[in-house]
Amino acid sequence: MSLTTKFTEVFGVEHPIAQGGMQWVGRAELVAAVANAGGLGFITALTQPTPADLAREIAKTRELTDKPFGVNLTILPSINPPPYDEYRRVIVEEGITIVETAGANPAPHLPMFHDHGIKVLHKCTSVRHAVKAQSLGVDGISIDGFECAGHPGEDDVPGLVLIPAAAKQIEIPMIASGGFADARGLVAALALGADGINMGTRFMCTVESCIHQNVKDAIVAGDERGTELIFRSLRNTSRVASNVVSREVVDILNRGGQFEDISDLVAGVRGRRVFDEGDLDAGIWTVGTVMGLIDDVPTCAELISRITSEAEQLISGRLGGMVTPSESAAVSA
Repeated sequence: MSLTTKFTEVFGVEHPIAQGGMQWVGRAELVAAVANAGGLGFITALTQPTPADLAREIAKTRELTDKPFGVNLTILPSINPPPYDEYRRVIVEEGITIVETAGANPAPHLPMFHDHGIKVLHKCTSVRHAVKAQSLGVDGISIDGFECAGHPGEDDVPGLVLIPAAAKQIEIPMIASGGFADARGLVAALALGADGINMGTRFMCTVESCIHQNVKDAIVAGDERGTELIFRSLRNTSRVASNVVSREVVDILNRGGQFEDISDLVAGVRGRRVFDEGDLDAGIWTVGTVMGLIDDVPTCAELISRITSEAEQLISGRLGGMVTPSESAAVSA
């Protein structure tokens, strides 16, 4: 069964399900597994230490799938910015046809990508930024609600409101991000006006995900209360797993601390150790409130097949069964 939406038609995938970019997680094995299952997977460019490493990861993914996949390029403030132009050049030279941009205005990237026939899916956390991106000419929007892992923005608007608010103004394909793990979420997103869903935490917890089994087990065991919002006072909010480190970060900032007071605690190398070594308190690691809806570690094929088949049952069965002809309609018939 396939659900056909503007997203599947424009981006050329079978199912309206995407696996967006995730630092340390968006690697060849996961991306290819999502693609082979009919979804849209994204290699995370900055997980690769150099542009040359990204080229090798793209080649590795192509060895594992002949289906469409993309590359995520997230632009965030940094003391020592990565060579974004070089990463962008690799994306073009390697013949990637879909890019997910996030973290900053996509305008500087659009001419180069569009000149080479690359479709751009821009991820944002507010209606105003989605409308701006649409006006700039991106090919699709991924709208990210407050429930999400990582950076939810500063407006604190959950998907139940954000998705339909955006749908009123967005005409290009739009997928919903933040809080999605199953068929119920997909059907809800479609009902709210989206053309599909983007899942991060749910795809972290799959067989093909490269992260340590301890992390997957923690996601399965966790519930919807198991996250912390760090950097709130710095206006750079990030949702991460609640652990010894993230709780200390919140405490320091609540007491008036500044970034320099917590920089060693939030270092990326420490977070990577969580995923590589399985020490859940080694550093901060990103996870969403949707953790409370995740109860197993399926393959990507099993997960996507389950979501799409159960979505069909929900739409045509449970929801369809709630519709009964009104008395006036029955008489006119």
